[in-house]
Amino acid sequence: MLADIDGARNLVELFLKRADARGAQPFLGAKRGGAWQTISWREAADQVCILAQNLRALGLADGDRVVLVSENRPEWCIADLAIMAAGCITVPAYTTNTERDHQHILDNSGARAAIVSSDRLAQPLIPAIMRTGLVEHIIPIDHVRPYQSGNLRCHAWSQMTSGDAAAARRAVDARIAGIARDQTACIIYTSGTGGAPRGVLQHHGMILCNVAGAAEVLIDDFGLDDDDRFLSFLPLSHAYEHTGGQYLPIGVGAQIFYAEGLEKLASNIEETRPTVMVVVPRLFEVLRTRIMKQVEKQGGAAKRLMDEALALGQRRAAGRYRLGDKTLNFILERLLRPKIRARFGGRIKAMVSGGAPLNPEVGVFFEAMGITLLQGYGQTESGPIISCNRPRAGIAMASVGPPLRGVEVRIAEDGEILCRGELVMQGYWQNPAESARALKDGWLHTGDIGHLDEKGRIVITDRKKDMIVNDKGDNVAPQKLEGMLTLQPEIGQALVAGDRRPYVVGLLVPDAEWMAEWAGARGKAADLAALKEDPAFRSALRAAVDRVNAEVSVIEKVRSFAIADEPFSIENEEMTPSMKIRRHKIRERYGDRLDALYRS
Repeated sequence: MLADIDGARNLVELFLKRADARGAQPFLGAKRGGAWQTISWREAADQVCILAQNLRALGLADGDRVVLVSENRPEWCIADLAIMAAGCITVPAYTTNTERDHQHILDNSGARAAIVSSDRLAQPLIPAIMRTGLVEHIIPIDHVRPYQSGNLRCHAWSQMTSGDAAAARRAVDARIAGIARDQTACIIYTSGTGGAPRGVLQHHGMILCNVAGAAEVLIDDFGLDDDDRFLSFLPLSHAYEHTGGQYLPIGVGAQIFYAEGLEKLASNIEETRPTVMVVVPRLFEVLRTRIMKQVEKQGGAAKRLMDEALALGQRRAAGRYRLGDKTLNFILERLLRPKIRARFGGRIKAMVSGGAPLNPEVGVFFEAMGITLLQGYGQTESGPIISCNRPRAGIAMASVGPPLRGVEVRIAEDGEILCRGELVMQGYWQNPAESARALKDGWLHTGDIGHLDEKGRIVITDRKKDMIVNDKGDNVAPQKLEGMLTLQPEIGQALVAGDRRPYVVGLLVPDAEWMAEWAGARGKAADLAALKEDPAFRSALRAAVDRVNAEVSVIEKVRSFAIADEPFSIENEEMTPSMKIRRHKIRERYGDRLDALYRS
């Protein structure tokens, strides 16, 4: 299996090889009309080849860019592969993009065509297309009103996926024989935590390198079978899901099922019974809180078992054991962990966290509950996976594991993590200055600070550009503090600041469930605007901050805080689609309020 991945010239060739081998077996699954339905590998391959040929018939040529705007669904995967099979370059765009976001990507990429899933997602896209005047063809997946204006022509998905599959396959085979691993597969735009998104040139080889490294982890540490299933939840326009949630399952011949959304994720997990999921830390934090609250409400034996499991997990993480732990572990495996695993479908082999740092306490919790949790590390510029925890190498929740196969890592003099290998991008699209800053002598400068532990595992301290340096020159890692704050039941989200300042301050978003309970117990409405001014409410949040302050050094203590007007969200542009806070946006809105904390 690894030999197939290593030997593949491009992603389409790998997919078609898997499709030929698996034929009528189920490949892509989605819920339609209230029931889960699948299409086979052969059906998907036919649609990919036909769509590729019809894209060429529109006049698209090698290297042309095609924007893809869709929620996670089977057609996303088919469209992505078809664009590459046509010799073109996929430009994924987030479903949360505004007209301005789309205009930036269209202008920057020079896309000639766009595939969009629905009328709702077309609404911000079409005005951007009209403004740029670059896109000549639009292909709606679902039925939408036809768009015909100037050079823009609309083509129905049903027509674009109809044709002679055998003839299309022959043409695709001939074309992809000339697509090498170093040719651009897609341009993935970074989610913009610090400014305007930049287009990362991802070549076929960098994604294949990632897939091979991740596949080795799955095969060696967990084993694979014909019924392995991934549940795709994170946006496919994000490099993490694009590689880990789409091309990794293709590489290992697994099924892909598409979740209906966050609000239905829990039920989708139970229904589809996945074996592997890739998720972001924020989701783990939410799941941890829910599980703990549910067990605490049960009380009695359930609560005692969870407490014992957590204590055992903490001892394991610290490498300390006591007499009776083996017996305790046996009891937990019989009475507690099967119930927790059932909430994840009962078949889960591994859940992989990436996209942002995972608080070690969250990782220890899931390990204690019997869910194998691996933390990966990387960025869009590295395909995106650089390293991943491996059970065989010994999982240390404070680390993100050893580098994947084919990845070389070293630490620069200033502590920055550098990596080299086929996984490194070719640069930023039409941005030679930024490319030169990120790539030096073949090494990708990640912008992350960290070190290698005694077993060669990467330990990340913080983002180099996010590091707080106070007025005395001391360094403070904001993500560590924010992670500790959001583990408190009272705090849902947090941002800390203090660059070139005498001490650290914070901006807090109260946890919605806790706020409702607190207000209800006092006969008050759970209205954030009103509660912000309530001294007792602020005191409750202060107590949560003080608990964190008791565990950190003097320079890390959060001396004062403000309360945000509303949660950070994708809609208010204060979070990226991959659930990372956009610091520059939050500071634009709350900068004066944070500055005032130093005057009060």
